[in-house]
Amino acid sequence: MPLEASDTAFAIVFSVFVVITLVLLVLVIRFTLQRAGIARARWLESEGVIPADRYEDEDEDDETDERPMTALVLAGGGTRGALQIGMLQVLAEHGFVPDRIYGTSVGAVNGVAFAGDPTRAGVERMTEIWMGLTRDDVYPQGRLHGPWMYLQQRDSVFTNSGLRKVIEAGIDYERLEDAVVPVEVVATSLADGQERWFTYGSAVDAVLASTAIPAIFPPVDIGGDRYIDGAVVNNVPLRRAIDAGATRIVVLLCTPPTYTPGSPRRPVEAMLNALVISVHARFAREMSQLPPGIEVIVCTGSEDKRQDFDDFSTTAALIAEGRSEAAEVVRRHHLAEPGPGAVPEGPAAYYSAPESPDPLTHPDPAT
Repeated sequence: MPLEASDTAFAIVFSVFVVITLVLLVLVIRFTLQRAGIARARWLESEGVIPADRYEDEDEDDETDERPMTALVLAGGGTRGALQIGMLQVLAEHGFVPDRIYGTSVGAVNGVAFAGDPTRAGVERMTEIWMGLTRDDVYPQGRLHGPWMYLQQRDSVFTNSGLRKVIEAGIDYERLEDAVVPVEVVATSLADGQERWFTYGSAVDAVLASTAIPAIFPPVDIGGDRYIDGAVVNNVPLRRAIDAGATRIVVLLCTPPTYTPGSPRRPVEAMLNALVISVHARFAREMSQLPPGIEVIVCTGSEDKRQDFDDFSTTAALIAEGRSEAAEVVRRHHLAEPGPGAVPEGPAAYYSAPESPDPLTHPDPAT
């Protein structure tokens, strides 16, 4: 009996020890996450991208978590992604830092880079990369290159080696979960045709998958699955931001929200034309079905001038256009306090729900 009593006492003591250990482990993990959030906030403050009083008290984490969430959504758009660089310049100059970032295709390229360094210096680095891009950097051509390559039995016309180098140059961290601002990118799964969201893992591989234009670049293998351009299923990931709890969403488009199809000159342009029609239809549908209380601010580009998909000759002009259009958005909607330096003004678009049954055709009267 004394032995049995001893065993019972030991079992009780051991159980209590395990419970206490688990509780302490949970508290340590919670404390570590809180400290990481505070360290991120202090880093942002030191860089001057958020006001110094945004996180006044380390003990007010619960109140901080309850504040409205602002998301930044970057759409796809090929070489017209240079527009987003101009827009990000203005946002960074005004100290705008979102709570989360969502990107598709070229929007994933720009979004993931911005998530790593959401400062003026970070955007300036992105600008330098964009300004130096040429056709051969992104679409490297071999000695034997021509229309016949579109008929070959292969996954794509171009390799993605050049694109990978560009992406690597723009991202200064390895894994998505290491970004200063939480960021997610979307790609299209070839296993079931559904959208797949990357929230962790290799940042370069995730972006490469999201930018794998069908027939232009090869599918990207990740975890045993193959992925192509996220724009195929979700070019403007508005719903993703809403489902995550965002109540204010800033959308950076590369083209106007409405699309007028043109006459393609080549088969590849006809394919891309069909894709653009599809993605615009989804965005229009989601904008017309915004839940109450969701504010969506759209910064949009002008009508596409039908330049070739591999033409980088207008990069500087597109960046300037993006700056002009983003300036009025920042001014009108007070996205952040203005920083030093004048910012040019220009046109902008604004949508909110549920005041208008069709927000695409009923913009804010102030515009």
